[in-house]
Amino acid sequence: MSSEKINRRQQILQALAHMLEASPGARITTAALAKEVGFSEAALYRHFPSKSKMFEGLIEFIEETIFSRIKLIMQDEPSALARCQKILHLLLAFCERNPGITRLLTGDALTGETERLHGRILQLFDRLETQLKQILREAELREQLRPAIPLTAAANLLLASAEGRIVQYVRSGFKRKPTEYWPEQWPVLVAGFFRESALTAQG
Repeated sequence: MSSEKINRRQQILQALAHMLEASPGARITTAALAKEVGFSEAALYRHFPSKSKMFEGLIEFIEETIFSRIKLIMQDEPSALARCQKILHLLLAFCERNPGITRLLTGDALTGETERLHGRILQLFDRLETQLKQILREAELREQLRPAIPLTAAANLLLASAEGRIVQYVRSGFKRKPTEYWPEQWPVLVAGFFRESALTAQG
């Protein structure tokens, strides 16, 4: 694919993200998007065969950005609790910097769109929860710590807390920042979260 074609695709996706931010709750039409970008609708379809594929392009951007950074966190941070904190803060900060795209994560912008797009978002959050679960599972082996509640419930609690902040952000029309209060809330959320594993207690 030529660099000019890639740049055109990026231009379309950036315009779509901007429109999602500028018009919360509104459906985006390809005619309006074409006007925003300064292309004809026919030119849009040369780069993306459908609006669904444009949304998919934005979802791919979310996945690549978040999971590439999670990989770095996993390499650089040995502590389970710090890993969880940094991953959730990454998610919240990403949403804060990309308000329009955040509407895809909450499903707000996908009303009436294909089931496949909803499935992609579901899969993204499932991946995040699985990552948290894996970190908590490894905490017992690496740090002799285990969550005070069952592993699956513990990972779900952490992700649900961040998701709640993201939903509030979209619902407020992007006024209520997802990272607001998070530094104060995190220590309270994880106070008593871990206990020593049975292995340590026996030793």
